[in-house]
Amino acid sequence: AYGKVSFGHLMAGYFGLLLVGSASLAVGTFGSSLTRSQVIAAVLTGVMLLLLTVCWLLARVTERPLTDAITGLAWYIHFKPFEQGLVHLRHVAYFVLVTWAGLALVLTYLAFSGLTVAHQAWGARLGGTATQRSRVVGWREGLGLAGVVVASVLPTLAGLPALAAALALALAAGWWLWSRAVVPTGGESAVSAAAYAVGGAVNGSVEGAAPMPGAAWCVPLRQQVFRRLLAVFVLNGMASAVPATLVLFFVQDRLQAPAALEPLFLGSYFVCAAAGIALWLRAVSRWGLARSWLLGMGLSVAVFAWVLTLGQGDWPAFVLVCMLSGAALGADLVLPAAMLNGLVADLGQRGRSEGVYMGWWSFATKLNLALAAGLALPLLGWLGYAPGQQDPQAVQALSLAYGLLPCVLKLGAAVLLYRFFIRQDSP
Repeated sequence: AYGKVSFGHLMAGYFGLLLVGSASLAVGTFGSSLTRSQVIAAVLTGVMLLLLTVCWLLARVTERPLTDAITGLAWYIHFKPFEQGLVHLRHVAYFVLVTWAGLALVLTYLAFSGLTVAHQAWGARLGGTATQRSRVVGWREGLGLAGVVVASVLPTLAGLPALAAALALALAAGWWLWSRAVVPTGGESAVSAAAYAVGGAVNGSVEGAAPMPGAAWCVPLRQQVFRRLLAVFVLNGMASAVPATLVLFFVQDRLQAPAALEPLFLGSYFVCAAAGIALWLRAVSRWGLARSWLLGMGLSVAVFAWVLTLGQGDWPAFVLVCMLSGAALGADLVLPAAMLNGLVADLGQRGRSEGVYMGWWSFATKLNLALAAGLALPLLGWLGYAPGQQDPQAVQALSLAYGLLPCVLKLGAAVLLYRFFIRQDSP
C-alpha cells in the first residue's frame, strides 16, 4: 500500500519547483543576453545549469572551506529538502539569490555592452586621419587598461570597501563627463580613401561607397571590406585569447612557478600593454595602420615561439615574455579599431550607422574568447592533459597549445591582413 502525501508536503515540492524554474529562467535570460544565436544561448544556458547541478562533485576532491562553498552552489542540495516537504529559509534564499543574480547580470551586461558600443561609435564619429583615429582609440584603450590595473590591485592594497567606493566615484565621474562632452557632428568623412590607404588601403574593396539605406543590423555584413577586416580581427583575437585561457595552467604545470608570482606576470602584461600603445601610435605615423598591425603580429609570433623553449623554473624569462606579449597586445587594442573607424568613414556611414558596425565588432570581441576556450580546452583534453598533471607528454601538449597554437592563428591573421589590406595597395 502507498502512504498518503500531505497537502503541506505537496505544496513544499511545488514551491521548490517554482524556485528552481525561476532560477533557471534567470540563468537562461542571462545566456540569451550574451549572443544573438538561439542555439548558442541554449548551449550556454545548459552549460551554466549543468555546472550548478554537478558542482557538488568537486567538493569530493577539495578541502574545507572550499568544500563548503562548492557544495553551497549546487542547486540540488538546496532542492532536496523541498522533496521531503521541508521549507528552510536558507534554501529559499539560495534560489532567490540565483534568480536575482541572473537578472542583475543581464541588466549589467546589457548596460555595459550598450555603453561600450555607444562609446566606440562616438570615437568613430570623430573621424580624422589614420594617426588621429589611432590616438583617439589609444587614449580610450589605454585609460581602460589603467582602470583594469587599478581594479585588480585596489582590493589587495585597500580592501573591497575601497574598491566599491572607487567604482561609485568612477561611475559618477563618467556620467558627469559623458553628459558634458561635445557631441561630434556626423556627415561625410574628411578622410578620403587615399588617406585611409596610408594605414591599410581599402581601394577596390568597397562594394559601392554610396551611403547605405538605413542602419539595419545586417548592413555591415553586406560590405566585403568589413567582412575581411572582421575575419582578420576574429582570427587574431583568438590567437590572443588562447594564451589568456591557458596562462594559469602554463604557469602552474609547465613553469611550476609559485602562486605568489602570478600577480607579477599579469601586472607586467597589462602595464606593458598600456605603455606599448604610445609606441604603436608612433609606428602608425610612419608605416600606417595595417603595416603597424602586421608588425605587432610578428612580435607576438616571435614571443610565443620563444615560449616553446621554456620549462620548469624559467619564470624570470616568462616575465619578459609577459612584457613583450603585452607590448604586442597594445597593437591589437588600438590598430584594428582605428582601421574600423576609417572604414566606416570611407563607406559614408560616419554619423549614420557607426553603432551597427561597433555592435558587430563588440560581438566578435566576445566571440573570440568563446572560440578560444572551445578550441584550446578540448584540444588539451584530446592530447591527454588535465590540470595538475606533471606527465611529460601532457605538459608538452600544454606548451604546444599555449605557444604553438597562437603562432598558427596569428600567422593566419597576418596572411589575411597582408592579402586584403596591404598587397592590393602596393605599387
